[in-house]
Amino acid sequence: MSGAQKFVQDDLGISDAQIEVLIGATSIYSLVGSLAAGWACDCAGRRRTMALSAAMFFAGSAITSVAGGYAVLMAGQLVAGVACGFGLVVAPVYIAEMAPAASRGFLSSIPEIAGNAGILLSYIADFALAGFPNNVNWRLMIGVGAVPPLFLAVATLLAMPETPRWLVLHGHHDEARRVLARTTGDAALADRRLKEIVSSAQESSKQAVPGGSDERTRSTSVWRDILIRPTRSVRRVLLAILGLQFFQQASGVAALVLYAPRVFHHAGVTSQSAVLGATILLGVAKIVAIVIPLFLADRLGRRPMLLTSAGGMTVSLLVLGFSLRASPTAHAGASAAWWAAATSVTAAAAFMATFSLGFGPVIWMYGSEILPLRLRAQGTGIGTAVNRVMSAVVGMTFISLYEAVGMAGSFYIFAGCAAASWVFVYALLPETKGRTLEEMEALFDDSANDAV
Repeated sequence: MSGAQKFVQDDLGISDAQIEVLIGATSIYSLVGSLAAGWACDCAGRRRTMALSAAMFFAGSAITSVAGGYAVLMAGQLVAGVACGFGLVVAPVYIAEMAPAASRGFLSSIPEIAGNAGILLSYIADFALAGFPNNVNWRLMIGVGAVPPLFLAVATLLAMPETPRWLVLHGHHDEARRVLARTTGDAALADRRLKEIVSSAQESSKQAVPGGSDERTRSTSVWRDILIRPTRSVRRVLLAILGLQFFQQASGVAALVLYAPRVFHHAGVTSQSAVLGATILLGVAKIVAIVIPLFLADRLGRRPMLLTSAGGMTVSLLVLGFSLRASPTAHAGASAAWWAAATSVTAAAAFMATFSLGFGPVIWMYGSEILPLRLRAQGTGIGTAVNRVMSAVVGMTFISLYEAVGMAGSFYIFAGCAAASWVFVYALLPETKGRTLEEMEALFDDSANDAV
């Protein structure tokens, strides 16, 4: 939508306000998907939930690309948004439960890398397809999004096993042993890991409703343990997850992902091809930088990556705000300042790069690994819901915000949120590097207060 929105407006006669709602509403729809995904993961399993999300991703892109009016656009984005919510929940849960502790950080970064690769490819598609007629180009830009879900559907149906932890929770111990043997390559190690998972599941189930074995009762018990009567360690875990998800979006990443062409135009980049080219640069910076946590999250730890990311985001947002204030369009009659445009693009790329060092991928691996087994799917869904709400707030208000306080002022506000995220990580989050999922609850118990 970043590069397509101008052509959608030209073709269908849609206003800025309608575009703002259309883009922001997608995050609201994904909020619904993220909340439903936790329940679906627990009831149907991680693998089937992933297959369902693939089907919805395909349908959402297809419906949006053939839209002849605003109502159908909203319908297509509804389906795509729900699919996004499902994907944001099930992918980190699946990987956290399948990956060994030593490489969980490496493997948990893959969904974020794939997502950023998709963003970059969409920017490239915007640039490559912009030359087609306005009633065709945006449809092609969005329609190509229906292709990747086909590969995901095939993978989930033919190649991916269910996670052993979900299988244990539902009494399928023999199948869980077979999956562990397949993924570890060592029968003795598989038996040892199975015993740990069974022990963890039994300990987690002590909090369950007595006699409640059906899915509805189990789900009710999970929500009770998360929201109504959480233990002290669960409260600390929820604070960590919700805080990270809040600050990820409050730093304004959605503003640049969705509205980069507007920001660059305000900075003085007036050529449409130059604007789309600068937007591609953001995608390149984001995907190149995101490879770093893939290799360092398990070596350096989660905390150093998050602190470095938050510090870099704060500085780059301050520089972006300053350069936008100095840009020719910020002051009527000001002499052209070519350096302001160049600095704006560079600062935006630096923000994307530093975001991808930590607050892009690491918060997802951190959140999915610290939740107790019984609460993992629903807890991840709640965290994702907060993420989607904040993304919707930024997406639905950014145009109104910069019209009220100025483009530079908007990024100063985002910089303040990024600085607050550094304080949050430093003060409240313990390191989780190298620990098994079964050790996490002890880390957040009262005895772990000195781990921060």
